[in-house]
Amino acid sequence: MNTNEENKEQKINVEGEEKVTVDETTEESAQNGQDDNQEETQEKDPLEAANEQIEELKDKYLRAVAEFDNYKKRTLKEKTELILNGGEKTIVAILPILDDMERAAASAEKTDDIKALEEGWELIFKKLKKILEGMGVKEIETKDADFNVDFHEAIAMVPGMGDDKKGKVIDCVQTGYTMNDKVIRHAKVAVGQ
Repeated sequence: MNTNEENKEQKINVEGEEKVTVDETTEESAQNGQDDNQEETQEKDPLEAANEQIEELKDKYLRAVAEFDNYKKRTLKEKTELILNGGEKTIVAILPILDDMERAAASAEKTDDIKALEEGWELIFKKLKKILEGMGVKEIETKDADFNVDFHEAIAMVPGMGDDKKGKVIDCVQTGYTMNDKVIRHAKVAVGQ
């Protein structure tokens, strides 16, 4: 016979009353034990879920930190290369002018025609200005301009120029330049007082 059938038989006595036996108490305690295990399992499940979520977030965090460190290293390397080689474009653009100047200097020794040399040097100068303008470099205008501290540096004040020349640029001693609308060298000027 099956143990369950035996337990049922033992529960009923001759008078038809239910009798609690040892087998029944062990069944109840086993069910209570299962209930306790289910409660512990239910308690462990949220804890385990939280631990899994913590591990997942920790993994994401470590990956993000590693990715950020790689980004910093990469941008630092790019910045260093830019600083070291940033002028390469400018130098490559100016090299043909250097070649022209070498040829002009070599031909200057062989010729006595000063006018031809002057024309050659002027062509080289214009070529250099054109290349610099292509890179965004522009000359600061000083002729008959009002003195402006953003673009000019006053190195001399010229008295007795009259009221119409007061605060105006009289002479430019050194040309100033802007690059992409940013002053890279102020024009050194004499200003009327």
